Amino acid sequence: MHIASMKPQCSAQEWAARVDLAACYRLVDLYGMSDMMANHISSHVPGEPGAFLINAYGMMYEEITASSLIKVDLAGNVLAKPDFGALDYGINRAGYVIHSAIHAARPEIACVIHTHAFASMAVSALQCGLLPVTQTAMRFLKIGYHDYQGVVLDEAEQKSLLADLGESEALILRNHGALVVGRTVGEAFNWAHRLELACRTQLAAMACNSPLNPVPQPVIEATWNNYQRGTRRPYGLMEWPALLRKLDRLDASYAA
Repeated sequence: MHIASMKPQCSAQEWAARVDLAACYRLVDLYGMSDMMANHISSHVPGEPGAFLINAYGMMYEEITASSLIKVDLAGNVLAKPDFGALDYGINRAGYVIHSAIHAARPEIACVIHTHAFASMAVSALQCGLLPVTQTAMRFLKIGYHDYQGVVLDEAEQKSLLADLGESEALILRNHGALVVGRTVGEAFNWAHRLELACRTQLAAMACNSPLNPVPQPVIEATWNNYQRGTRRPYGLMEWPALLRKLDRLDASYAA
């Protein structure tokens, strides 16, 4: 699919955001967290309050580029999109409902990632939810949960979704999947990757049909605290440049 470059129409800040967001789509796919053309990752547009970038509904994550992203406002109006020719892709309603609500309520958030990845979907269906049975899972000790209300097409669900997310970075959508947010795209990807890893290891341990090794609650709490903002460098700060280099080695077309 040939899509003309949107770079001449963008500020330097918007183009940088587009490149990072396209990279995030490619990485989510590369690390096995995509669902063909379903789900969404969004990024705010620096310098344009209320504007955010999201994928064109109909494109696979592996083919997303900086120029293929669609810019919309919080009301769902399309502000800028490339020429998709006869395909004339637009945005998905469910993606808009979820992402616009979070960008509106939490302007400090740069990126929102919603996934239907294998392990987090499985854990979302367990009554016990995500258990703090590994060090990685302890990072999510206070993760939120949002009860399933059907496909997210009704804006009435935005209020309860925001209440369940609160000020945290991660939310399990029961019987559905997972959602994470970050103050940068790199931070959000770090949360998504670690959440899926925590879910995968829990499923593997539970499948062994052997008692799980308990960790004392004070140790769990202390470990959780070590992962909190202010106690360590921001997530993604070191990893994101390395991940971009990885993509450049594999396929640099994301930045087109």
